[in-house]
Amino acid sequence: MSEKNKAEEKFIEDAITRYKVSKFLESELDRAGFSRVAIQRTPMVTRIAVEVTNPGRVIGKKGKSIQDLTEAIQREFKIENPQISVVESANQNLEPRLVAKKICRYIEMGKKIRAILHASLRDIIRAGALGAEIVASGKIAAKGGRSKRLRVMAGYVPKSGEASRQVAESHVTAYPKSGAIGVLVRIVKPGTVFPDHQPGAVIEIPKVISSAEDITAATPMEPVSKEEEAPISKRRRQQRRR
Repeated sequence: MSEKNKAEEKFIEDAITRYKVSKFLESELDRAGFSRVAIQRTPMVTRIAVEVTNPGRVIGKKGKSIQDLTEAIQREFKIENPQISVVESANQNLEPRLVAKKICRYIEMGKKIRAILHASLRDIIRAGALGAEIVASGKIAAKGGRSKRLRVMAGYVPKSGEASRQVAESHVTAYPKSGAIGVLVRIVKPGTVFPDHQPGAVIEIPKVISSAEDITAATPMEPVSKEEEAPISKRRRQQRRR
């Protein structure tokens, strides 16, 4: 095998390893509010910068959790001397995965999807984003109904070409009773410069979006009783006793 082929093979292996490590961290740190990860390989170490909403949960007591995570990455992916640094997300409304997770959580709580999308888009633009797009598709109508697609957008969001690489995006799936609903969030973060777009343009938010109700202040769902919250096996034993 020539040196050129070896270099190409090494490049592909590194890309696959980065993808697998990213998916592993996304799964392991979901409860800590995982946002994104940046991996940089050097001849001496592999630096892994993780951005979350709750750094303390990743680090753990006396650094136990982050030490276990480092050992797991070293063992599972054969990475020598990985070094993990944890950073807190500066603005959750500018992180596509966090926004998508929040939307999915409200969908699963049974809130109105259109109101959720409008309120989320408004919060993103008010946080300083140059543009944003949110798409929800799936069993939106009701259980047994046909799949639908809802889309809201404001500002400038390129869809193709080199400019689209600067758009941060994430896709998360919600699982309400009616069926799976996919949520795609695209955000153009503040300070992004495009060759075909005039910077500093004022973003006009449609009135229907700017006047959207605050979904966090909506009436919460009825609390689940202890009997319904119990595991299935425990509920069956309770029914037999009756």
